[in-house]
Amino acid sequence: MANHKSALKRIRTNEKKRVLNKYQHKTTRNAIKAIRLATDKTEATEKLPTVVSMIDKLAKKNIIHANKASNLKSKLTKHVASLN
Repeated sequence: MANHKSALKRIRTNEKKRVLNKYQHKTTRNAIKAIRLATDKTEATEKLPTVVSMIDKLAKKNIIHANKASNLKSKLTKHVASLN
């Protein structure tokens, strides 16, 4: 166990950040899954900007890599465009 006050604080803040990052990442993954499962083009088109925004926020906070974010956005956009 840590002995210094600053180390104890770091442990607390790291845990808070870990929980928040996990929540945001899981929420984004669920939103991506919803778009992938969508069969209606208008519904998917409405959801796409919000999901792209969520992905960008994850990349900005280094929760996911910037290239992974780009790949996800590209694949989702292609998928929505291919719907009837």
